Amino acid sequence: MTNSVLLLLAEDEPLILLSTQDVLEAGGYEVLTADTGDAAIAVLDERSADLRGLITDVRMGSGPDGWTVARHARELNPHLPIVYATGDSAADWPIHGVPKSLLVQKPYAPAQVLTAISTLLTEADTNGAA
Repeated sequence: MTNSVLLLLAEDEPLILLSTQDVLEAGGYEVLTADTGDAAIAVLDERSADLRGLITDVRMGSGPDGWTVARHARELNPHLPIVYATGDSAADWPIHGVPKSLLVQKPYAPAQVLTAISTLLTEADTNGAA
């Protein structure tokens, strides 16, 4: 794919990961996946210059959580659009979430994630930040 927009999807639930990846790819995005916080950080370290957005689950088992993954991503790229997904941590978003991010509450329709990341990418393009 030429001129594709590369996203990182970090999610530890295999079915959610696959269905969300499918919707994002159907929406025209190229998607890298990670099923742990450590794997997400490794992808960020390797590919941060290529990534245009991050979608991360908040709770991903042992290792770094989504809050940590997102902060690491923003250290590498301060303007990277970030979408959080969570079933039980929405109340923590104002405290732990990075600025100019969105949160999608689980259970969600994968199209909600597509809309959220598309919105942030459009805002970043409009503001010339990404």
